[in-house]
Amino acid sequence: MSKEIEIEIYAEQLRKTFLKYTRKAFEILPKINNPRILDIGCGSGIPTLELARLSNGEIIGIDIDQSALDELKEKVRKLGLSSRVKTINCSLFELDFESESFDIIWAEGALTPIGFERALKEWRRLLKIKGFIVAHDDVQNKERKLRIIPKYGYVLINHFHLPDDVWWTEYYEPLEKRIHEVRNKHKDDPKVPEVVKSYQNEIDAYKKNPKAFRSIFYIMQLR
Repeated sequence: MSKEIEIEIYAEQLRKTFLKYTRKAFEILPKINNPRILDIGCGSGIPTLELARLSNGEIIGIDIDQSALDELKEKVRKLGLSSRVKTINCSLFELDFESESFDIIWAEGALTPIGFERALKEWRRLLKIKGFIVAHDDVQNKERKLRIIPKYGYVLINHFHLPDDVWWTEYYEPLEKRIHEVRNKHKDDPKVPEVVKSYQNEIDAYKKNPKAFRSIFYIMQLR
């Protein structure tokens, strides 16, 4: 029954509304024929599959959540993309790829564990000459981060903020409504509280400090 409840909540469908920002960031990049892209912290692959569609390139998605990777692999199989989209269970702290392996490193929400400065410092080895990093990060310490970018040999191509209330209006508010509907529909199911707990914790965290959820895309090129 837990799986059925997850399907009813269908949080992933709500997250797909953010793909318009993935597309906006990708369209800022210059045209690259069949790029090789490393998608760090790919999860179940919402941006990963969009990058495959946009780029017509090879995408390697890494994450430490094997269940999410298995979900992505199944989507890839169904879409007939197995020749272009690969998954690897790999920590972002242990990126054991050859130097100059990628045209683009893509990281939507993966910078918090490693930190902005360390990511730019360590990931540059993986980029081909004139390669790109596209990072979706929180807005905290923006001015400091802008100063860090050239320090590690990158040029800021562009950056843009997501609307301040987008996480509420496009994700958490509709998610809260779905959770409420599921709770009412399955009042007697003892599994429901456990299934919705993590979602509710996220919603509560947003309500407590919505400013912490404001975010920005940085598009950077290695000199």
